[in-house]
Amino acid sequence: MPLPRQVSDLSPYDLLLSVARLGSVGAAARAHGITQPAASARLSSLERRLGLALLQRTTQGSRLTAHGALVADWARTAVDAAAALDAGITSLLRSSGRRLPVAASLTVAEYLLPRWLAALHVASPQTAVALTTGNSEDVAAAVLTGDAEVGFVEGPELPEGLRARTVARDTLTVIVAPGHPWSRRRSGIEPRELSAMPLVSREQGSGTRRYLEHALTRQAGASLAQPLLELSSTTAIKSAVIEGVAPAVLSSLAVAGELAAGTLRRVPISGLALARELRLVHPAGRPLVGPAQDLAAIATRAQ
Repeated sequence: MPLPRQVSDLSPYDLLLSVARLGSVGAAARAHGITQPAASARLSSLERRLGLALLQRTTQGSRLTAHGALVADWARTAVDAAAALDAGITSLLRSSGRRLPVAASLTVAEYLLPRWLAALHVASPQTAVALTTGNSEDVAAAVLTGDAEVGFVEGPELPEGLRARTVARDTLTVIVAPGHPWSRRRSGIEPRELSAMPLVSREQGSGTRRYLEHALTRQAGASLAQPLLELSSTTAIKSAVIEGVAPAVLSSLAVAGELAAGTLRRVPISGLALARELRLVHPAGRPLVGPAQDLAAIATRAQ
């Protein structure tokens, strides 16, 4: 039920208790970090609201009237209870703030999350992040089961029960070894050429693979060929491509260094848009709070 009007705000009663303890409105004001006129105004407002004279003011200070002493005695229990409630809530926040379980897909975990976590450490140095990595399906499952408070995914689809917000944008890039025939194609390749080529690929459930499959089906009416080799590591895929095993499609974030060094070549593809959004996910109906909210804000600002 709603609190009665006379006690909906305990701060004037807390101030009254300080006057009783310290002997003057001025001393009470200093203890509460407010000016004496502000303290006097709050106490006068309380007296008007209750219709009682609570203080007897003199040049030597202020003392409680008989009514004021009774009100102060009754208020002490409520004020102490409010302090206990605040201490309990604070302890919960500190407890939850000590460990933040996060799940992230490999691209986000390797190329974006480290600087977000560094910023989180500055904002909340007491927070320890427990990070698990996996493909986007694994991340979504971890958030749904409560094993992770927040997750970062790459895939185009999300299961029911999750809410998402975009935290970064990325483009998938077709890569080959410098000696591959595609590296000499000035006009690039067509979507059906890509779909017919057995690639070095991430495993089923990978956000990168799911996004490529989704883009080929939706934009070109094509299905991805069975991969020549499935690997669960972005580094392993890049190594296989450099060795000439087969082309691959990876995040532009993941291959920027190799493209700049010339150990991999980017192959243009016409008629296929491969820009995508990387998203933070959390359980629907459960707003982010504390360090999880801080991390979400940091990631969103970094766009």
